[in-house]
Amino acid sequence: MPTSIAKLSKSFFVKLLVGIIILPFVFWGMGDVFRGGNQNVIATIDSKKISTQEFVQYLRRLNLSEEQVKSLPKTDLIEKILSEYIGKKVMSLEIKDLGITVNDNSLRNIIKSDKLFFRDNKFSRTEYEKFLLKSGMTAPSFESNIAEQESRRQLLSSLSGGLTIPDDLIENAFKKENQIKKIKFIDLTKYYLIKKPSQEEIKDLYDKNKNIFVEEFKSIDYAELSPNSLTGNPDYDENFFKKLDIVENKILDGQSFDESIKENNLKAIKINKINSKKQDEQKQVIGSLSDKLFKKIYFMQETSIPELIKIDNKYYIAKVKNVEKKQKTLNDQNVLKSIKAQLQFKNKIESNTAILKDISMGGFDKEKMKSFASKNNLEFKEYKVADLKQNEIFSEGLIKRIFLTKDNEINLITNSNLTKNFLIFTVKTEYKKMKKNTNEFEKYEAKARLDLVNQIYKIFDNSLNQKYNVKLNQRTIERVKNSF
Repeated sequence: MPTSIAKLSKSFFVKLLVGIIILPFVFWGMGDVFRGGNQNVIATIDSKKISTQEFVQYLRRLNLSEEQVKSLPKTDLIEKILSEYIGKKVMSLEIKDLGITVNDNSLRNIIKSDKLFFRDNKFSRTEYEKFLLKSGMTAPSFESNIAEQESRRQLLSSLSGGLTIPDDLIENAFKKENQIKKIKFIDLTKYYLIKKPSQEEIKDLYDKNKNIFVEEFKSIDYAELSPNSLTGNPDYDENFFKKLDIVENKILDGQSFDESIKENNLKAIKINKINSKKQDEQKQVIGSLSDKLFKKIYFMQETSIPELIKIDNKYYIAKVKNVEKKQKTLNDQNVLKSIKAQLQFKNKIESNTAILKDISMGGFDKEKMKSFASKNNLEFKEYKVADLKQNEIFSEGLIKRIFLTKDNEINLITNSNLTKNFLIFTVKTEYKKMKKNTNEFEKYEAKARLDLVNQIYKIFDNSLNQKYNVKLNQRTIERVKNSF
């Protein structure tokens, strides 16, 4: 069956890579960095050297965007990537030291259980080989990567296995989410609306960020690969899928869209200049193109290179023919709305910073909160929070933050995007009672276990920092940064 490299993110081994806890090894400041030495060595872990060539090859495999590559000399992205790479190296050393291995049978079972390589609900060697061809990987390197991720999973599992959770920790986990809190609060929404961005601020921000305010129009070609078109038969039978495999393999071997269309007598549909909203230059929506198929084609990364696409059990060959970028002006309402939102966000950050400074310096107490509300024509309300799902005013995330506050303290509570901002005075806290031998008890036992596991991982992280002597060649790091 046709596959796509985009499916990689759904497979088992990638879930291990991005889904399991990978410890944030941060080694900056661990001993003296090199002052000269071998310029082909970017770092050492004990006596083991990481060569510049090895690290640059790793960088290339990350497929950084053009914008990221251009920014490398000006940002600390190289340092962050190197930190992650060293972390993986240290974990590999620890795995080797502990004797953790993945044998051939285990490796074979992992691969054969990955649905990415299934056809007709069972493992297909053909699908596996097609995946390797598409991703540009050899079987040994791919299987080595799986073994590496499985070893990491086993290491992290061994750290947290067999834990017995004390009742006190379970009780604490319960109390974090099961309280009755009496509070007084001020909603700061109206406070932020007082200051409106000026035309000068709007124009200045637009001029500094013109490169952001562009619209892409893509011209795309596609054709359906139906049973009738490939075999002359309406059925999705074995003959059809054999023909489909031939088409896909030729595309992978470099056959162009036009050559494939001609060879298979397909009817190509061409759409010129369409934006990400499926609109043409006159803002007319292209209704003949399904949303699912449009998204698949529009967000193809390569230009002029065809791909095989499966949508709702139908198959298509498609390509992005070309891309045009058009500058948006301040007359565009979406541009104006975006700029105003950015300036308002900046105002919220500055205002929140000033309020937090006043709180930290004792500039707010209950009476001063009343005065602040009166001065800015805001309401000073009383409220009782008794449940995480009590979303009349506060979202669940904000209630969790409120539950962390202490009696007779003032706190500024906000959500992640600063759309909700509240000044909170905590009057009184009562804790609910938890019953043992219930589903609720098991729920908070699991949460307490997770908290304890995270603490164990942090301790493990610190122990590795002490166990392995990591040194960085700062001159070589700078040389690598400036070579892009």
